[in-house]
Amino acid sequence: MTVRIGVVTFPGSLDDRDAQRAIRVAGAEPVALWHGSHDLEGVDALVLPGGFSYGDYLRAGAIAALSPIMAEVKDAAAAGMPVLGICNGFQMLVEAHLLPGGLIRNDNQHFVRRDQRLIVENADTAWTSGFTAGQEIIIPLKNADGGYIANDETLDRIEGEGQVAFRYLGVNPNGSLRDIAGITNERGNVVGLMPHPEHAVEAGFGPNTPAAMRSGVDGLNFFTSAIAAVARAAA
Repeated sequence: MTVRIGVVTFPGSLDDRDAQRAIRVAGAEPVALWHGSHDLEGVDALVLPGGFSYGDYLRAGAIAALSPIMAEVKDAAAAGMPVLGICNGFQMLVEAHLLPGGLIRNDNQHFVRRDQRLIVENADTAWTSGFTAGQEIIIPLKNADGGYIANDETLDRIEGEGQVAFRYLGVNPNGSLRDIAGITNERGNVVGLMPHPEHAVEAGFGPNTPAAMRSGVDGLNFFTSAIAAVARAAA
């Protein structure tokens, strides 16, 4: 079967085409979706891409979370469809209450761009099954509002229930509490993270690694994991 993964474009999206390309490189069919539509066009999975939707007015992702298509995204997530929110997409997921917590301005008050080391905490989600727990990966990071926050009760709960998907390793670039770089919902089909896996899918164009410059392809596993998850669900 050909897995079809939708990428939703919002006003101010920057990385929607990159996400579409990553999906294609992974072996699935990317489907361009518009934020003002109520039609998911029969896709098998969804990506909310990075960028600065609506100029990040109010709070990053807050207005986009109210876009018409988000009603369908919520219904699809509740039905078990794999949904990935990348950077601004992660911000949308927390604003839409599909993931707990929130994201605020980086504690250093600067936009950060770096090849970021992460540790995989949860390898049992629809978007991380291609990894192993404890694996170290390198994924590009670029954000201004990437500080993950939640109250202590929520932090303790997501820690205890295995909902922390990724942590920053070596450097915490934005002041995220408990070094959290990405989380998942309880079911494991919705994942949000600040780093950009779509920028690490092809050798020669990815992040620098100890092996060679621009050789990093750790981001590819996100998309192949989702393809495998859809195939398992259809079997």
